[in-house]
Amino acid sequence: MDLREFYRQSGIDEEVFALCQDIERGLKDRFEQIDQTAEYNQMKVLRAMQRNQVSAGCFEATTGYGYDDLGRDTLEQVYADVFQTEAALVRPQLTCGTHALTVALSAILRPGDQLLSPVGRPYDTLEGVIGTKKDNPPGSLKEFGITYRQVELLPDGSFDWEGIRSAVNGKTKLVTIQRSKGYDPRPTLSVERIGELIAFLKKIKPELICMVDNCYGEFVETREPSQAGADLCVGSLIKNPGGGLAPIGGYIAGREELIRLCACRLTAPGLEKEVGATLGLNRSFFQGFFLAPVVTAGALKSAIFAANVYQRLGFPVVPDGTQSRHDIIQAVTLGSPEAVIAFCQGIQAAAPVDSHVAPEPYAMPGYHSDVIMAAGAFVQGSSIELSADGPIEPPYAVYFQGGLTWYHGKYGIMMSVQKLKDSGLLPALQP
Repeated sequence: MDLREFYRQSGIDEEVFALCQDIERGLKDRFEQIDQTAEYNQMKVLRAMQRNQVSAGCFEATTGYGYDDLGRDTLEQVYADVFQTEAALVRPQLTCGTHALTVALSAILRPGDQLLSPVGRPYDTLEGVIGTKKDNPPGSLKEFGITYRQVELLPDGSFDWEGIRSAVNGKTKLVTIQRSKGYDPRPTLSVERIGELIAFLKKIKPELICMVDNCYGEFVETREPSQAGADLCVGSLIKNPGGGLAPIGGYIAGREELIRLCACRLTAPGLEKEVGATLGLNRSFFQGFFLAPVVTAGALKSAIFAANVYQRLGFPVVPDGTQSRHDIIQAVTLGSPEAVIAFCQGIQAAAPVDSHVAPEPYAMPGYHSDVIMAAGAFVQGSSIELSADGPIEPPYAVYFQGGLTWYHGKYGIMMSVQKLKDSGLLPALQP
């Protein structure tokens, strides 16, 4: 059976197949550049594992308190090595990216301090943590007397330098910089731009602590924000650095005294990094991190492919098909709830798990509007796996990411186009 027939039997018609094949042929040089970055990052991770003497003993399980967990301690040294930081906290007890960010914020900020976001509104789930929702959940930073300011990006996506300068005051202690776009079709921040922002902030107030929400950005470039001046880098293991194998977990990498504060908040003062059983997860954490550069490269190819396909079909995309990439997320503005739903149902139909299920919008905890999520994943909520989601609100944009392999990501995008076509929602391709 040839490839064309395989796709036909998998639900892709001739017109969609021909369109996507034509676009893929034009991306060979771009994909080669991605492979070069992946090779660099692969060697970086490999050398870190060798330098820190990862051994078979690192894969042994610990229970209870988790004292003397060789694998946990070695893994944290590997992360610190790769991110070029003094220390790291990498734990299954960090349940998601929002939790890791919450631990860092709660560990560092005290009553009377101010938190600043110089890149606009953070991701929906962090708003409840900060205390900027109309009905804040209990335990927000606001409840503990921590104030918040934000400075919007300018319409062209650049920093409002004067606005930032005016926002920094005597109470400003920590700056949170969200690298990726969240549910906002703005440009993702490159490591270079993050470095420029941090240098500007430190010039205004040298003692400022700069924390970067690095979710979706790890291994997309050859450098991480911690190499550009960030005091802390925070992320989730069920995104890029888990390589699709980590079943849970998060990381915080940065200055040693700040990591100690985070450990005190995650466990307890006095216990810090000494406790925290890994329950047999170390092998998955190590192996996932080892594979992460190549898995991220596949997801990045899928995102660029999606941008080019949907741009060809006439939809606004961020970034566009030719722009440089700094995370694995592709935003596509589809213009209607029906189109967002059809797109996500196409991604779900291409999944290896629950492909027979049709996702629908619902009121998901932590979000300010109904959200639809497509994720037929081996790990629940793993957005390094093929996934797409978006709020059901204007401008009706969907956010696509992941794909453990490029080929699976490609098929997911083809199936999303097919669903839109079959629903009569494509201006260029009518059924």
